[in-house]
Amino acid sequence: MNRHVNMLEAKTNLSRLVEAVESGAESEIIIARNGKPAARLVPIEAKARRPVRLGLANGKYPVMTQEEFDADNEEIWREFNEKSLFPDNTK
Repeated sequence: MNRHVNMLEAKTNLSRLVEAVESGAESEIIIARNGKPAARLVPIEAKARRPVRLGLANGKYPVMTQEEFDADNEEIWREFNEKSLFPDNTK
């Protein structure tokens, strides 16, 4: 049978009530206001986490060589240093 507590008891003993539900000592606790059930205190069930799959993209993208990787870096460097990002159009 579920435990029933009134609002004053719930306010006074909230930490203990949560601990009882978390530990499994109580499956749920009904909190009543003016003798009528108003809320239910129940534990949150942990969601099962999907395991991380390593190598998920393996074979889906071409492998870059060091030269290809560095070429992109050089192009970016030129864009920032040899060209004007904000040309002066006032002339």
